[in-house]
Amino acid sequence: MRSKTLVLAAIVTLTAGLAGPATVAAAGPRLEDARPCAHDARFTCSTLTVPLDHHGRTSGTLELQVATANNANAAKGVLLFLTGGPGQPGIPVSTKLFDRMPEVFADHRLVMIDQRGTGANALDCPELQAEVGGSDIEPPTREAVTRCAAALGDKARFHGTDATVADLDLLRRALGVPTMVVDGVSYGSFTASRYAVAHPGNVSKLVLDSVLPHHATADQSLYLQALKATTRVLRDACAEPPACGSDPAEDLAWLVRNRDTAAGVALFDMIVTYEFVDPSYRDPSALGTDLITALRTARGGDTTKLDSLLRDLASGGDPLASFSAGLHAATLCADMRFPWGDAETPSLVREPLLELAEKRLSARDTWPFSPAVATGVGFVRTCLPWPEVPASSNPGGKLPDVPVLLLNGDRDLSTPMEWAYTEAEAAPRGKVVIVEGAAHSIQYRERGVAGRKAVAEFLAAT
Repeated sequence: MRSKTLVLAAIVTLTAGLAGPATVAAAGPRLEDARPCAHDARFTCSTLTVPLDHHGRTSGTLELQVATANNANAAKGVLLFLTGGPGQPGIPVSTKLFDRMPEVFADHRLVMIDQRGTGANALDCPELQAEVGGSDIEPPTREAVTRCAAALGDKARFHGTDATVADLDLLRRALGVPTMVVDGVSYGSFTASRYAVAHPGNVSKLVLDSVLPHHATADQSLYLQALKATTRVLRDACAEPPACGSDPAEDLAWLVRNRDTAAGVALFDMIVTYEFVDPSYRDPSALGTDLITALRTARGGDTTKLDSLLRDLASGGDPLASFSAGLHAATLCADMRFPWGDAETPSLVREPLLELAEKRLSARDTWPFSPAVATGVGFVRTCLPWPEVPASSNPGGKLPDVPVLLLNGDRDLSTPMEWAYTEAEAAPRGKVVIVEGAAHSIQYRERGVAGRKAVAEFLAAT
C-alpha cells in the first residue's frame, strides 16, 4: 500500500462535466477519443466517462484515462491490472508491467486505468502531500489533514473504493467483455477483491499481489500484523549466512522502548520503506549502510547509521502526478475500519475510543514495537480528524468460486504475508504463493522470476 511501489509519471485527465449521471447511463459506457498512447505505441489510450455519484443524487461526471494493449483479439481475453496506494495512477505502469511478463500478455490483453482521484489532475492537498506522500505510517499533522478535508469538501466522499468498483464495471462494459481477469497489487488487491464480491459473475480469475484482505478491520488500520511480522522478517534476514551474531528484533525493541512514540513510529515507517530498496535488509551498498547494522550500532550508542537511514528514507514529497495523498486520505478514511468504528462515527468519541483500544493492547500484540506506535501510525492519525462522511461498504464472507492466486513476498512489511493467508480463508479456490526473499509488489518489483512464473502458470491453466 505504499507509493514507493511504483515511481510513476501520470497522464490522467480527471474533470467534472456538465452531464449528470443519467446522461452517462443513457448513452452507455464507451471508450472515446481513442489515440495511440504517447508513452507506448503498443497501447491505445482513450477516455471513459463515469458519473461522479453512482447513486445519481449529485450531478457531474469524471473522465478517466484508460490504456488498452493493441492485441484486442488476445486468446485469453482482458486482464485488468489495478495499481494501489490508493493514490497511484495506472497508465504509466503499463510499459514496465507489459515488458516484465511477456508470456502473460501474449495471451491476455492488458488494460490499465487511472482510477478516480489519481494522476495529473488528482485530488490535491499540497500540505498533506509534502508531509507524508504515499506513506500509510508517517503521521501527518492534524492541520494538514483538516486543510485537506476542507479543500476537497463534498467531493471527497465520492472517492471510496465502492465508487471505483462501479467505475470498473463500466469499464468492463465499455470493453465489451462478459468477464475479465482482475489483477491487483497492494491496495489494488483490496479493490480487485471488492470488485469480485460486487460482480462475481464478471470475474474469470483473480490475482492478488501483496495482499490486503477485502474485509477491513481495526487491526489492519493499527498495522498489528506488520508490527509483529517485523520480528520474523528481521530474524529471517539474519539467519542467512553469514549469521548476524545479534538479534535485530531485540535491538529494535530496545530502541523503541528508549525513544518516544514519534521516534518509534518513524522507525517503523523507515523499516517498511527500506524493504523497497533492500529486501535482504543487509546490503550495505544500497544506502551506504544496512538496516541490521544500523539497529545494532544505534543500540550500542552510535546512532550515525540509523540517523542516516531515517533521513534518507523519510516519507513525503511524492509528486502529485505519481501519487495523490488527498485521494489516499479520502479513500482510506471511507474504506477502513478503526478502533472507533468507521467514517460515520462522531468525531467527539473517536479519541476516547482510540485511547481505550491502546490500553487494551498488550506488549505481545505489537512487539518489537509498542501499543503507542500502533495507535500513532498514519492510517489512524489521518482518519482520526477526518470529517464524518458516509462509510464505504465492508463486505465479509467469501470471494466468488473462481481461481484466485494470492502472491506475497516473505520480506514484505507493507502488506505482510500473514494478510495473504487471512484472505486465502475467504477464497474457496485460492492458492497462496510466498516468494522467498521478496518484498512488496511481486509482479512489478520482484528481483527474481519465481513470483512472475507463478502468475504465468496460474493464468495459463484452464
